[in-house]
Amino acid sequence: MPPGPEGLLAADRSSSYTVPVVPDAANPERKRAYVRAMFSAIARRYDLLNSLLSLGLHKRWKRYAVELATPPPGGLALDVCCGTGDLALLLKERLGPTGRAVGVDFAEPMVRLARQRGAGLPGVWFVQADAEALPFPQDSVDVAAVGFGVRNVARVERALEELWRVLKPGGRLVVLEFSAPRNRLFAALYDFYSYTVVPWLGRRLSRHPDAYLYLPTSIRSWPDQDAFADRLRQAGFVRVGYRNLLFGAVAVHVADKPGVLPQEPGLARANSVKTGPTGPREVRR
Repeated sequence: MPPGPEGLLAADRSSSYTVPVVPDAANPERKRAYVRAMFSAIARRYDLLNSLLSLGLHKRWKRYAVELATPPPGGLALDVCCGTGDLALLLKERLGPTGRAVGVDFAEPMVRLARQRGAGLPGVWFVQADAEALPFPQDSVDVAAVGFGVRNVARVERALEELWRVLKPGGRLVVLEFSAPRNRLFAALYDFYSYTVVPWLGRRLSRHPDAYLYLPTSIRSWPDQDAFADRLRQAGFVRVGYRNLLFGAVAVHVADKPGVLPQEPGLARANSVKTGPTGPREVRR
């Protein structure tokens, strides 16, 4: 079992809270093993944890992310780091009866729960695989989505390269992720909630309270909206933009793979995310 965060403490310079250090990209194998073991252990409480961290709003945000993804009727959509399958099931609704949605997660207990949720639904599959080595051919996927999972990937750049590889030319990537609140007062309140209330609840609701410390800490160490948008560009994506939710505590990033855009009505992309001449323009909601 990979070491837990106990004893790995550091004072965050931007906060009065002392938080555990997240295994970082300098040791990707350690982070991969730690994250896989943690999510395997908390799989049955994962949806509850998302509700706690999102103040109960994650279901609404996921629906909004799927709207921005504009999956084409009859197409193929991919939900990477799918957890219990929320985005895959929402994507399937938009794809219609002939569309296919595939959820991918590297934690086997998560995949098992997702399969239970999708049992009996035609055109929905869940497979165990790593985001850094997706088992799909090049240029095969119309839309890919990642919900609250990309910050937990051991090598983010490698995962973005894989997403770029499997998307068709003109295909769209949507990443829903916790981010940096733009309002200082809200940021302070959210810190208190994340580092005090959520761990307190975790100690009472779970046999794995470490997860309730790791997850808010991983949010704090994640790049802000503009920095992650730069990573998307570096991976080769174009028309990169994002929209803030909950004062910037969450951001929906949208990026396209270069190429000829499909002409189906469901893929009208021009006005879905606003961008400026030098990069994404923040759209407050």
